Parts: sequence; structure tokens; C-alpha cells
Amino acid sequence: MSRNGADLALLLLGGFRQLADRAGSELLRRGYPELRPAQEFALRAIAGGADSASELGRRLSVSKQAAAKVISVLEERGYVARLNDVSDSRRKLLSVTPLGHEAMAQGEAIFDELRADWAHKIGPAELDRLQRNLSILLGDAAIDLDASGITGLADE
Repeated sequence: MSRNGADLALLLLGGFRQLADRAGSELLRRGYPELRPAQEFALRAIAGGADSASELGRRLSVSKQAAAKVISVLEERGYVARLNDVSDSRRKLLSVTPLGHEAMAQGEAIFDELRADWAHKIGPAELDRLQRNLSILLGDAAIDLDASGITGLADE
């Protein structure tokens, strides 16, 4: 069966959506009802150095306003804290709280379990090959949260 480029794009998007949706359901089952995978991606960006709404927006390719909204939600739920910047008293820096780190660890474990499910379906060697080939095709973009639309945070 021959597939075209649009089919490939839809399969890749469908794979991402399936993993994200299943991760969200599992986060809910594990006691994190208010944390969606897109918010978990925001936590990862904050833990990786996005210490302001502007920087988070840049890293996630969303507006500063969308990033600020997500920050407020994460702060309200105890996943993120705003700390005083010792070098500029007017500035607040973002920091992931212990609860946020716990949620990220759960998210990581969930995605590992989902990967294992896929390995069971197509075989570990095939999944390793798929992942290796996607890494080759995507290069650095494979781990770039700046990629347009990857997080869905603009709608949060």
C-alpha cells in the first residue's frame, strides 16, 4: 500500500495525540486530574530554564499571554512557584516545586510505559529503529519544544 506525505504527517500527529491523550488519562488515574500533558511540557521547559512568561512563550511557541495563563494555572495548582530574583527585586523567577517535579517524574514513567506498549505491539527492535529513524529525520527538532503547535498551550 502506497502512502503519501499527508498520510505520514497524519500518522505522526496521530501517534503524538495518542501518546498525549493516553498520558493525560493515566495522569488523571494517578491523582493528577488537573495536569494535562501540555502543561507537563510547560513544566519541563520551566525546569529547563524558562524562568519567565516571555521565555516560556518563546520555548513553547505561544504568546506571552498564553504562557502567563499556563503559569498562573500551574502556580495555582502548586506545580510552579514565583521566586524573587536576587539581582532584580522587580522580577519574579519561575521555579518548579517539589509537587511539579513529582508530576514530571510520573509523566516520564507514563511515557516509558506507553513506549513499552508500542514495543510490545511492533517489537522492541522495530520501535528502536522507528525512534532512531525519526531522530535522524527530525534532528534537533525531535526534542525542541519550540516547534510550532507542539504543546497546544495556546488553548489552555
